[in-house]
Amino acid sequence: MELKANPIQHHMRQYATFYLFTTILFLMGIIFGAVLVNSMGFIQKQDLSFYLEQFFQDVLKEPVFSTHTLFQMSAMYNLKTLLLIFILGLSIIGMPVIWFILFVKGLVVGFTVGFLVNQMGWHGFLLASGSVALQNVLLIPVFILAASLAMIFSYTLMQNLFAKRLKQPLLPPFMRYVTLFALIGGVVVIAAGIEAYLSSQAMKSIVSLIIN
Repeated sequence: MELKANPIQHHMRQYATFYLFTTILFLMGIIFGAVLVNSMGFIQKQDLSFYLEQFFQDVLKEPVFSTHTLFQMSAMYNLKTLLLIFILGLSIIGMPVIWFILFVKGLVVGFTVGFLVNQMGWHGFLLASGSVALQNVLLIPVFILAASLAMIFSYTLMQNLFAKRLKQPLLPPFMRYVTLFALIGGVVVIAAGIEAYLSSQAMKSIVSLIIN
């Protein structure tokens, strides 16, 4: 007797293409960001290096923002992005914007890590691991998941609009959509806490080690 797949396995099999697409799109953003670093001119790299050094000096001084303020800023920024993806998923024409947001997020991560490693070598890798990687261990899968869920719900709307025989009630998938995004929002808040309370301290320690 064949065992019946649980709802999560069934969902993943049914929409595997969506998850694969968003994952590849994010990875393309990371790769493009890393390539962008290598395509920069010498003067551009020098200017960015200067601002980076100034930033390092500021990090070692008395912080402009408290840890609690950093937490609020990080949480609000990522929650606003998550809300935007949620809203775009409620419209059929929102998919391209969702793709753009996800690609840009990958680009920012790829450029940041790529520039630090390119300019500072091993120290840059250490700094990226401490200041960028900690919160992104949660944020990257979360935004890939959010983008996938938004695409899936948008696709469900398209099916109901254009497929005459495949119409289904929209309330149950909508409630699942809202619930999942609420859970994702909770993970985003946890990631903001990691960024504010752990990553900021790790970055300060690593910068102090590098400069001294």
